[in-house]
Amino acid sequence: MSGQGGKLAGKVAIVTGAASGIGEAIAALYLEEGARVVVSDLPGGGLAERFGSRADARVVEIDVTADEAPARLVQAAVGEFGGLDVLVNNAGIAMGKAFEETTDAEFDRIMGVNVRAVFRLSREAVPALKARGGGSIVNLASIMSGTGGPMLSAYATSKHAVLGLSRGMAVDLGKYGIRVNALQPGSIWTGMSRPFMNDPAFREYWEKKAPLGRIGDPEDVAVVALFLATDAARFVSGAGIAIDGAAGVNF
Repeated sequence: MSGQGGKLAGKVAIVTGAASGIGEAIAALYLEEGARVVVSDLPGGGLAERFGSRADARVVEIDVTADEAPARLVQAAVGEFGGLDVLVNNAGIAMGKAFEETTDAEFDRIMGVNVRAVFRLSREAVPALKARGGGSIVNLASIMSGTGGPMLSAYATSKHAVLGLSRGMAVDLGKYGIRVNALQPGSIWTGMSRPFMNDPAFREYWEKKAPLGRIGDPEDVAVVALFLATDAARFVSGAGIAIDGAAGVNF
């Protein structure tokens, strides 16, 4: 279907953290639906093997916190594909560590990847999105952007910030026709979550916490990211959208 039609035919997207998990699922679905996609992740993470042979994908291996990352990613979209319509800020890291044991460096690293990189890349993308008459920014928050959890203080802080940043961006950028929303996945099977899922008690807790009775898959998140990238979501902005099987409202 790529390049021949689909819900995103004619659109250009950037997806960070695209080598695996949610980012990979979003990038693959966008390509399937006709978008041309700049995919980004750390060097050596398998990104080129996954997407490098595709004419409708441009691989940029870079740490999103690098000073040059925002310009390189936006320039790749504009230079290779002629513009930018959709930005998915998916790259993120997690750490399970008690609050009182978390170091300054660990806290700063999580905030740098999960929040500062989102801010900087989104800011860099605004002129390109404006040039297309608007577009969509999709930021990956978390179920933890509305609550806390043991051993997750730094991570929860960063995801609270992503939700707040997304809402502020939506207000400031709406006049340009740029929509900004945050996805709030619950427990999803990814490489990042696997160390936690390997704990049977943790896995059972989240399976029971979700009234739908299971852990989510990356594709469960990708289909919502697809909707937000389409014109069908033209009046959806400033939202935090839970994708958690109702776990977040199950007290």
